[in-house]
Amino acid sequence: MARTTLFGCIIVAMVASIFSMALATPGTATFYTSYTPSACYGNTPEGVWIAAASDPLWNGGKICGTMYKVTCTGPTNPYPKSCINGTSVTVKIVDHCPGCGGTLDLSKEAFQTIADPVHGVVKIDYTQV
Repeated sequence: MARTTLFGCIIVAMVASIFSMALATPGTATFYTSYTPSACYGNTPEGVWIAAASDPLWNGGKICGTMYKVTCTGPTNPYPKSCINGTSVTVKIVDHCPGCGGTLDLSKEAFQTIADPVHGVVKIDYTQV
C-alpha cells in the first residue's frame, strides 16, 4: 500500500511540474542597479529581490506588487553559458521600465542569481506566483 501511495505522489508531482512549465511565459531580462525611487513605492526601499515591468506588462501600474518566478532559459547573444543552470529567482514588481529592451528589468542581485551579468540580456521564462 505504501508503494502505491508513493508512486501516486511521484506521478502527481511530475504532472504538476509539467503543467507549471507549460504556464510559463517566455521573455527577456535585463538588469538595473538603482532601486529608489520606484514608480510603485516612491522612496520606500523594497529590498533587492525586485524588478521593473516593461511597457507591455505595466498596465498603468496595476502590476505593482506582483510576484514572479523567473528562470533563465538561454543567451540572447552568441556566447554560451549565460544561465546558471537550474536556478530561479522570485521578484516583486516595484517599478516601470519604459523602453528598457527586456520583458523584466531585474535588480542586479536577482539577475546574477540566474545568469552571468556580463551577458546583460538573457532569455527567460516567468510565471506569476
